[in-house]
Amino acid sequence: MIQNIDKIEEAITESSIWGRFVDFSNIQLYVNDDKTIKITIGFVLLVCVFFLLTNVILTLVKRIFTRKLPEADKVKFTTVFSFSRWLIYLIVLLVAFSTVGINVNAVLAASAGLLIGIGLALQTLFQDIISGIFILVDQSVHVGDIVELEGKVGRVEEIKLRTTRAVTIDNKVLIIPNHLYLTNSLYNWTQNGTTTRESVKVGVAYGSDVNLVKKLLLEAASNHEKVLNYPAPYVFFENFGDSALEFRMAFTINDSFQGAIPKSDIRFEIDRLFRAHNISIPFPQRDIHIIQKQSESKK
Repeated sequence: MIQNIDKIEEAITESSIWGRFVDFSNIQLYVNDDKTIKITIGFVLLVCVFFLLTNVILTLVKRIFTRKLPEADKVKFTTVFSFSRWLIYLIVLLVAFSTVGINVNAVLAASAGLLIGIGLALQTLFQDIISGIFILVDQSVHVGDIVELEGKVGRVEEIKLRTTRAVTIDNKVLIIPNHLYLTNSLYNWTQNGTTTRESVKVGVAYGSDVNLVKKLLLEAASNHEKVLNYPAPYVFFENFGDSALEFRMAFTINDSFQGAIPKSDIRFEIDRLFRAHNISIPFPQRDIHIIQKQSESKK
């Protein structure tokens, strides 16, 4: 009997505590004139709980997505995630305002013109940011890659959310807006590895010994220290040109960023070998035929 009385008293005490909490949460902080909008302490506490739960969920999502990313990509993902976090917080706040009777649609309609103007002014900025997100997701470009875009070649040094910083062979800094990756064709020279296939073209005079030409071209490539033995250099007899027999020699190097230097050295060597073996490199030639009219010839 005594135990039952204790339980009843405990239940009354607990109910009184819950009742006090309910009364406290119903305290009104703001009420408009027609009493359609009421902001209470309970509403403020509920919004805080929603923000806390949203923050916990976002933190878990961030840990899941960044668990296997490289350190450099984690920094980029954190930057992107910070923008998304504030957008989600704004949505939660608007939903909370809508539950207490605040007309969110009226607020959005009133600011629609301003938002459209800001959107048009920042259109390129948004394109750059979205492109930066795509680069992060599909991993098309990494730091250290050699890329060619709009005829410009550079080694990627840093990838930011809006721009990519690259350094050209002339040691000039190239700032690439990320939206160019979506609107232009991007050539990634090193995505398949550090080795690249380069080539040198040359034309020789008609009547030259083509087998000797092939031998000399291979010799010029093999003598260079930066040309790899495997895959071995190869000579293509491309065409019978208007003024010359056209050849192209392909070879593999390990540093495509400095590719212009071995190609220049090989051209010097080709010219030396051709001179030593009396193989001429012709210049363009045209035959001009002058036809006179019969009346002019009688004069």
